[in-house]
Amino acid sequence: MQTYEVVGVRFKKAGKVYYFDPSNLSVHQEHNVIVETARGIEYGKVVTPKKTVGENDVVLPLKKVIRIADEKDAGVVEENKAAAKDAFKTCVDKIRGHQLKMKLVDVEYTFDRNKIIFYFTAEGRVDFRELVKDLASVFRTRIELRQIGVRDEAKLLGGLGPCGRILCCSSWLGDFEPVSIKMAKDQSLSLNPTKISGLCGRLMCCLKFEHDNYESSKDEMPTVGAMVLTSLGNGKVVGLNLDNRMAQVRLFEQGGKVMELPFDDVVMQ
Repeated sequence: MQTYEVVGVRFKKAGKVYYFDPSNLSVHQEHNVIVETARGIEYGKVVTPKKTVGENDVVLPLKKVIRIADEKDAGVVEENKAAAKDAFKTCVDKIRGHQLKMKLVDVEYTFDRNKIIFYFTAEGRVDFRELVKDLASVFRTRIELRQIGVRDEAKLLGGLGPCGRILCCSSWLGDFEPVSIKMAKDQSLSLNPTKISGLCGRLMCCLKFEHDNYESSKDEMPTVGAMVLTSLGNGKVVGLNLDNRMAQVRLFEQGGKVMELPFDDVVMQ
């Protein structure tokens, strides 16, 4: 199998990591770099230092790191962000003018200003052909309107989750993974949608990575409803506290009293 030397580059906080050929440059982690991408020249940060990967881990042909970014490049990025804010206001006015049922979420220029991307949400398909023509006549560059889902909207806008912390998707979670109601059931959580849904209205992403921990511990813990033997006598498992590795056991020889006991003290009969 052929191998490639690569660095991992991220373009947004908590964004997906893409591999690039370092091109014999002295590129290190935390360096800002200018790279060639499918949508044009872009500015990103190296988050994975040089390493060797197999051909199954890269998308060929492998794009190159053009150069290490300097202060002038950082200034261009800030100018693009300011221009994107102005473009956002303009696009909102144009959407109203065309009476389109869509919500503009974010606007982004590519580093070289070769393209401007408008991210929006809508309940169904939207015919925005006239809007694109209108925007192209104003900005005189390539226009892309990209419809995104509610999870992507939450990732772009950010916010605080029910736990009081910054949303996982906007702070560190690179990719979304499928989340199912079964994960909530397996973790003995309330199935009330308001309790297990995030700001986006979908099932919380943390159900997935907490479920992985649950699955890895499943073989070590007793089953709810199982008859067990403990140091305090026989009983029945009525609940589990996975985080603390404790089982709630109804002890028959203690008058039916429920006590939390370590998994190591609970033996299946």
